[in-house]
Amino acid sequence: MYLFILCTVASSCVDLNGNQVENPIDIVINVIDQNDNRPEFTHNIFNGSVPEGSKPGTGLFLVMTVTSVDKDDPKTANGMLRYKILSQNPQSPSSNMFTINNRTGDIITVACTAPHRPTIETYTLIIQATDMEGNPTYGLSNTATTMIRITDVNDNPPEFTTDTFFGEVHENRVNVIVANLTVTDKDQPHTAAWSAVYRIIAGDPTGRFSVPTDPTTNEGLLTVVKPIDFEQTRSFMLTVEAENEIPMARGIHLPRQSTATVSVRILDLNEAPEFSPNPKSIKLEEGLPSGSLLTTFTAQDPDRYMRQTIRYSKMFDPANWLEIDAVNGRISTIAVLDRESPYVKNNLYNVTFMANPPASGTGTLQMYLLDINDNAPHVFPPEVEMCERPDPSGINITASDPDLNPNAGPFAFELPNRPSDVRRNWTLARLSGYLKIDCMNTFTIQISPGFIYSIIHPLANKMSVLREYFNQ
Repeated sequence: MYLFILCTVASSCVDLNGNQVENPIDIVINVIDQNDNRPEFTHNIFNGSVPEGSKPGTGLFLVMTVTSVDKDDPKTANGMLRYKILSQNPQSPSSNMFTINNRTGDIITVACTAPHRPTIETYTLIIQATDMEGNPTYGLSNTATTMIRITDVNDNPPEFTTDTFFGEVHENRVNVIVANLTVTDKDQPHTAAWSAVYRIIAGDPTGRFSVPTDPTTNEGLLTVVKPIDFEQTRSFMLTVEAENEIPMARGIHLPRQSTATVSVRILDLNEAPEFSPNPKSIKLEEGLPSGSLLTTFTAQDPDRYMRQTIRYSKMFDPANWLEIDAVNGRISTIAVLDRESPYVKNNLYNVTFMANPPASGTGTLQMYLLDINDNAPHVFPPEVEMCERPDPSGINITASDPDLNPNAGPFAFELPNRPSDVRRNWTLARLSGYLKIDCMNTFTIQISPGFIYSIIHPLANKMSVLREYFNQ
């Protein structure tokens, strides 16, 4: 073991009687290193890599660095190391595939063109480090193992297994695989140099198809991504190119086999008839009598190459107001249209019709009903009980009309002419939006319950009644 030691010892000279006869002097002792330590590698196994096909050359193709240490004096031959390669396995294509700098041991370069995978995937080298400047007689040695992996580069393009692929798909289908496009690639599987990327370069100007890659099989999955109409296009002839995820190695170009043709046939389906426009909107007055012709609502069959007769039927008509002619699509009323019906929302009433065969299409007729003056006003409260001598002597009433303006308010109120004492005993006056009926006199009257007063709408001559009951 090397350890630089400098010892200083104080010494003096004395006579036989122990008397000092000279002054003390210092004696320096140097401990000289011996070669008693072998070199020790920093790792038992070193790992490195070199790309396949690498050309022999300089440090441009640095593979790895190996290092070892020696505990002896590095300033003497005891600690001066030299490296060399003892063995290489396999010894193909040359037994001297690699060289090592014997002084530093930190550079291993390719001495011959590296083989291509998968011919050889790994080289195993035994490296020896010797002290005494590599003297095989006096130097002490030690060894380590070096594993050099030949890494894949993208030097093999994907190639289609056939020049032409075939597929078919029904019209209007999406997210359907039409054909599986297969390729071969000699690079290492499941690496970026092996994984294929497919691209349609011709035959699909509207982007109806895409070709994602199956990550397991590396196949291209030709898929429909937009609906195709058989009546417009019956077939496609696509040109597909396959590339890798990373660029090809320098000097490698895509061959003809990296491009293929895909013939896609579109299959016809029996499509449902289509109403147009849908929904169809019409505007008409309520109150039309039964049997009135409203409109014609027809559908067209997209299957121009199929001779099919369209028949119509009613699918949804909550108030049961309409009927449709099964042959010509004419729509007529079978009941009086009423805007005030609970089935009418915001003046709109919807009816759904069906057209077939055998696939069914639906269309909605949207009717906007215009108001007419077909409702009399309603008095509130409709009935009132009063004593013969009421206190207070008046009644507040109002009225409402389900029609819209101008077929509703304002209202005109008047008392009836009979019996004659009604006008003599009562008056009408407007009070804060209500109508007040005042009793003018204190009177005794013997009648069966039920005076009837009329309220007249001045614009429509509509009448409602207020029944007034008196208790004796």
